[in-house]
Amino acid sequence: MNFVDVMLTAAFLFFAGSMIGWCTEVLFRRLFTAKKWINPGFLTGPYLPLYGFGVAGLFGISLIPVNTGYAWLDAIIIILIMGVAMTVIEYIAGLIFIKGMKIKLWDYSNRWGNIQGIICPLFSFFWLVVSAFFYFVIDPYLLDAVVWFVNHMAFAFIVGIFFGVFFVDLGHSIQLSAKIRAFAAKHKTVISFEKLKESIKTKIESAGRRKASFIFPFRSNRTLNEELENFTAEQTEQAELTDKADKAVN
Repeated sequence: MNFVDVMLTAAFLFFAGSMIGWCTEVLFRRLFTAKKWINPGFLTGPYLPLYGFGVAGLFGISLIPVNTGYAWLDAIIIILIMGVAMTVIEYIAGLIFIKGMKIKLWDYSNRWGNIQGIICPLFSFFWLVVSAFFYFVIDPYLLDAVVWFVNHMAFAFIVGIFFGVFFVDLGHSIQLSAKIRAFAAKHKTVISFEKLKESIKTKIESAGRRKASFIFPFRSNRTLNEELENFTAEQTEQAELTDKADKAVN
C-alpha cells in the first residue's frame, strides 16, 4: 500500500474502533456498572479514541509474521502480544489523564492486583478475550473491508466528516478538561470523570425539573465549578464515612 492507502486504512480503523468501542462501553455501564445510560469517555460524541488506537494497533500486530510451525501456537503468541499491547495502551492513556489532566477516566482501585487503579488482571484478561475475538472473527475479513474502503471514496468522505466533528469535539473537551484540571490542581485532588457525570445526572433527575442530557452530561443549572465543589464535598464525606466504618469493624 502507498502512503495515501496507509493513511486511509488507519483512518478507517480508528473510525470503526472508536465508534464500536463507545457502543460497547455504553452498554457495559448500563448493564454492569453504573446501571444508567452514561456517555463514556471525556469526549462528547459517540467515539472513544482508546478503542480507535487499539483496533489500529491490533490490525498492525496481526500483520506480524509469526511462524513456529504450529498454527495454534502462532495464534496464541499473536493473541498474547495483542492483549499486552492493549493493556499498555490502556495504562499509558490512563496515566496521561491522571498525571497530566488530573482526571481519572476509569478506576480499578477496588480490583485485585491493580496498578495505580489504571490496569488490573481482570481487565487485562478481558483484553485477551477481545484480542482472541478480533483475531479469529474480525481479522480474517478486515483486510477485505479495508480494501473496500480504500476503493470507495464516498465512504471515505463520511469518515472525513467524522474526523471533522471529532476534532471540533476534541477542542471543546480539552477546554472543559482544562477547567477541571485547574480545579483539581487547586484542591490537590484527582477528579473521577465518570462519578462526576453520575453525580450531575442524579442531581438533575432527582430535582425532577428535567431529564439529564446523555450527550452533554455536564449541562446543568449550576456552573461547572459549583458542580465540582459539590462533588468533591460528597466524595470527601463518603470517604470519611467509609473510613469510620472500617475502623469500627477493626
